[in-house]
Amino acid sequence: MLVRSYGVTPDGAAVDLYALGNDTGLRAQIMTYGGTIVAIEAPDRSGVRTNVVLALPSIADYVAQDAYLGALVGRYANRIGDASFVLDGREYHVSKNDGDNCLHGGRIGFNKAVWRVVDSAEGPEPRLTLRHVSPNGDQGFPGTVATEVTYVIAGGNTLRLEYRAETDRPTVVNFTNHAYFNLGGSACADILEHEMMIAAERFTPVNTQLIPTGEMRDVAGAPFDFREPHLIGARIGARDEQLTAALGYDHNFILGPSAGGEPQLAASAREPQSGRVLEVHTTQPGVQFYSGNHLDGTLRGPDGKIYSRHTGFALETQHFPDSPNQPSFPSTVLRPGEVFASTTEYHFGLD
Repeated sequence: MLVRSYGVTPDGAAVDLYALGNDTGLRAQIMTYGGTIVAIEAPDRSGVRTNVVLALPSIADYVAQDAYLGALVGRYANRIGDASFVLDGREYHVSKNDGDNCLHGGRIGFNKAVWRVVDSAEGPEPRLTLRHVSPNGDQGFPGTVATEVTYVIAGGNTLRLEYRAETDRPTVVNFTNHAYFNLGGSACADILEHEMMIAAERFTPVNTQLIPTGEMRDVAGAPFDFREPHLIGARIGARDEQLTAALGYDHNFILGPSAGGEPQLAASAREPQSGRVLEVHTTQPGVQFYSGNHLDGTLRGPDGKIYSRHTGFALETQHFPDSPNQPSFPSTVLRPGEVFASTTEYHFGLD
């Protein structure tokens, strides 16, 4: 397993880059800053490998950006309305970094931590395990939470992420990875011609601040029906209050129950020119489809490509946004003695 220095954060913490995989299968690069996926190299129909996730040139660029490119997200992925919630009769106020709301764990979330390597192994299925301990009161969240994420190249063409977390007092948790995919690679201008399928019959509508209203709405007859593959750009400009509020797709889709605790198909995407296909499987109850609406041209890739609106899409497997304030949503409460565990797999193939 290749490891090299990737630089130093502004506060002097050393950051390392690990490479998983080999020349005959999928290859991935993960750095310890934010547990960030820097690269996933997948071949096209001609066998040409290209990085299919948006990346940045240096550690300084990753530290400065606020788009969460490739990063692990916690303590609470997505939004918490009014940056507050009640747990066991006590009200907690957490970090505001999205207007009056808390987004992706607050101002200093897991994406800004330098994670510690606790295990790595080469072989047929190379793996890397990172650990981060978030102290009690971090960004206002209760309890000390110890989180481990293991990255595995499985079967030669699948990147599997295994999440595990424990706490010493009741708290709320929600984790995801925020990789932006573009299956055409750097030569592809945007993702609007990608075909997307999402295995969901319902989604959670949001208000103008992108906080769920509590409704679970059928996708049938709406631009949110991806049960059959559609081009991402086909209906993104439709007259719809939900698309207007989010400037595109930035919504949680409700998945069916995970059979036997095994990852189920949540979504798939296909880029017709390269032939690359991505399937996302997860044990999580939801997936947030984000069409890169706020990429504004201020970020550039290592090759100088400008990341403008819709340059990449994210499929963030997770619990629902604002679950601590929505009793009808699946619970995100974690208590002492319990173990949070989830698995997400990114399977790459060709059509």
